[in-house]
Amino acid sequence: MGKKRIVKNAGASDTAKTGAAKKLPRKKLDKGILYVQSTYNNTQVLLTDAKGNAIISSSSGALGFKGAKKGTPFAAAKVGEVLAEKAEQLGLREIDVVVKGVGSGRESSIRSFIAKGVQVRSIKDVTPKPFNGPTPRKPRRV
Repeated sequence: MGKKRIVKNAGASDTAKTGAAKKLPRKKLDKGILYVQSTYNNTQVLLTDAKGNAIISSSSGALGFKGAKKGTPFAAAKVGEVLAEKAEQLGLREIDVVVKGVGSGRESSIRSFIAKGVQVRSIKDVTPKPFNGPTPRKPRRV
């Protein structure tokens, strides 16, 4: 029941790449599509190639934000920064943005992605809209 000792391997270095950075594909990418899904509770961002094959994805929950903080613009901006750094390693230059949802992280995730030097060709909003609304209340029986 004593204290646990932490033993560090002499061969392992602290500057090793994170697991996400190791898994990046080796091919270079010129153009891509950035999908941003922003809800009230979370912001998910997905980067695909021009054909739509997923390459990198992240969300505010995956970065360690918990509870109500996941839906904030700050958390969405951090997601955009992380994805932009990974996209920079792939050599990404141009993106088309597809935005879905009504959350507060819609713009901030795109702005932080653009701040890293990626050019945006178009921004498209594909948020679904109800066309017949909710069903009315049933009549009250007395």
